[in-house]
Amino acid sequence: MLELHDLTKTYRTGDRALSAVSLSVPRGQLVGLIGPSGAGKSTLIRCINRLVEPTSGRVLLGGRELTGLGARELRAQRRRIGMIFQEYALVERLSVMENVLSGRLGYVGFWTSFTRRFPPEDIRRAYRLLDRVGLMDHADKRADALSGGQRQRVGIARALAQEPELLLVDEPTASLDPRTSRQIMRLLVEICTEVGLPAIVNIHDVPLAQQFMQRIIGLRAGRVVFDGTPAQLTESVLTEIYGAEDWTAMRKGHEEEEGAEADALRRLAGLPA
Repeated sequence: MLELHDLTKTYRTGDRALSAVSLSVPRGQLVGLIGPSGAGKSTLIRCINRLVEPTSGRVLLGGRELTGLGARELRAQRRRIGMIFQEYALVERLSVMENVLSGRLGYVGFWTSFTRRFPPEDIRRAYRLLDRVGLMDHADKRADALSGGQRQRVGIARALAQEPELLLVDEPTASLDPRTSRQIMRLLVEICTEVGLPAIVNIHDVPLAQQFMQRIIGLRAGRVVFDGTPAQLTESVLTEIYGAEDWTAMRKGHEEEEGAEADALRRLAGLPA
C-alpha cells in the first residue's frame, strides 16, 4: 500500500504546488489523477519517488518511509516504483530489448550494466514482457524507429521489468491519437489487474479516466478536492475541479470517437456497421 501523509511542496519562489495531500492506494487499485494545468498532478507523482523533493510530509510504500532516505537507500527503494513518462524517456539509439532491460539496472552491478550482459533470467523476463505488450517482433529495432504508441509500450515493459510494487504514470496518452490512447490505457489496466499492481495515472483526458480508472482523485491548486469513483464524477464536481465547461459536449465527443472506432473494426471484420 502507498500512503501519503500531509505531503506539501513549496518552491523557492514561494509557489505552493501541493498543500497537505493525504491519501492511500491499496494493492491492485488504479487511480486516475485529474485536474487543470498547474494543479500539482505531475509534482505529486514526482514527490512520491522523490524526483521532486517534498517540502514536508511523509511517503510510505509497504510501510517503509521513503521521505528522509539518503541517496544510497533511495536508489534501492526506487526499484520498487516503476515510472512511465509522457515523452517515453527511451534511449533512442538503443534497441527495444536494450531499453526494456534498462529496467533491470537497479538490480545489476556496474560492469553488467556497462557491458549490457544481463543475466539470462532478465533476458527471458524482457522477452515475456515484450510479448505481453505486443512488441515481440520489434525487439531488435532501434527505439527511434517506433511509432508513439509502440514507444509507450516499450516504456510500459521497461517499468514492469523492475518488478515494481507501485506504478506511476505521467500523462501516458498526451502525445497519442484517441484510438491509440484507448489501446494504451486498456493495456495498462489489463496488466495491473493481472499482477495486482497499484497505479497512479496522471491523465488530462477526463472521459478516458472515467472509462478506465477504478478511482478518481481531483486536484485543484495543489489540494485534493475530489476522491471517489468515476460514477461520482458529476458535472458539478468537474466544475469544482476545472471551472465552467461544457462537460456534456465533451462526453458526447468521446462517445462518438468510440462509436466510430467500433464501426471501423466491424467493417474490417466484414460485419455490418
